Amino acid sequence: MTQTSFLSIDPVTRRVSLDARDPAFYTDPNKTYAALHASCPSFYWEEQKQWFFTGYDHVNALLRDRRFGRQILHIATREELGMPEPAAHTRHFDKAEEHSLLEIEPPEHTRLRTLVNRAFVSRHVEKMTPEITELTNRLIDDFEKDGETELLSTFADIIPVTMIARMIGIPEEMGPQLLKWSHDYVGMYMFKRSRADEEAADRSAKEFADYVRQVIAERRAEPRDDLLSHMIHTEHKGQFLTEDELISTTIVLLNAGHEATVHQIGNSVRVILDSGIDPATLFTDEKTTERTVEETLRICAPVHIFQRWCLEPCDIDGVSFKRGDKVSLILAAANLDPQKFPEPLEFKPSRDEGANLSFGAGIHFCIGAPLARLELNIVLPLLFQRLPGLKIAETPRVKDVYHFHGLERLDLTW
Repeated sequence: MTQTSFLSIDPVTRRVSLDARDPAFYTDPNKTYAALHASCPSFYWEEQKQWFFTGYDHVNALLRDRRFGRQILHIATREELGMPEPAAHTRHFDKAEEHSLLEIEPPEHTRLRTLVNRAFVSRHVEKMTPEITELTNRLIDDFEKDGETELLSTFADIIPVTMIARMIGIPEEMGPQLLKWSHDYVGMYMFKRSRADEEAADRSAKEFADYVRQVIAERRAEPRDDLLSHMIHTEHKGQFLTEDELISTTIVLLNAGHEATVHQIGNSVRVILDSGIDPATLFTDEKTTERTVEETLRICAPVHIFQRWCLEPCDIDGVSFKRGDKVSLILAAANLDPQKFPEPLEFKPSRDEGANLSFGAGIHFCIGAPLARLELNIVLPLLFQRLPGLKIAETPRVKDVYHFHGLERLDLTW
């Protein structure tokens, strides 16, 4: 039996009590994940009333297992499953999510993903290298002479939202507003969200959708060379995206296209500086840079959990599930499985033990992974090369936004 102020693990029953809002947990969840791996990698989380999986092989397999899906109401009714009706105060949020790539299954998922996938393949994304490099250098130019900066507001917040806005065809000056909508929106995915969080997410979802609807109307009238125009005017097997599908897809691409990458830039800089390894040795060439980026993604992933509905009865790791049960997969914990990654809590950019699961796997593998990886592979080397002697000025605070993982602020000096 493991017992702390915020965590209780019974390895016999595989029952775990864990307060996800306790700073001792969300500030450094990796320690808790290590304890879970040691006691019961598959466990029932009492507060969440769900089974969770942390083992690399289980998480990797379940992400690809077609007996599980992101939606359930395409094969069963709310009445059959004993699900309550949707809440009235989140109706705008629910509407915006109705056709989200993250929330739907084939054949709808296949059709929507086919229409946007081409824009995100590596060879297309790599054309953005000069733009990302120019923006990164310009931002560093703004604060280099100061000898200090708060990296999230002056750097990490700006690059991903600017690039995804350019790609989709949203004016760059909308960046701050997109960040506000996005922060409110993802509040719906936090553990123990409050009524106020839900109302803020719903309000921002309505404003976001109204704005996207207006831009769609402009692109219908005057198409441009951007992703939104492409989605509006391209058909798949004789079908075009509906207005609601266009709105849902645009919102999810804007949110997913920057929220996690903002967190990851901050997380990566922190873990590199905390490691004591000379940054100059981590970015000597393309290969070492890629390995460094992948190791930061492994050890401090920005998104920790994805959930799945059980679509048909099955047994996983000795646990029986019925149709309509929900299970959760802790991607960040799978990245720390000692069976897959020896000494998993150690930051080792020289690792060669296989892929991390920070972008998921299967049909819902993150469509923006090539863009996020490109941004990290450009941004991190430039930052450390331009600012030798980079140091953390004061211990960063981690945001209370689990199951996301990111910093409140990152104060640096050089």
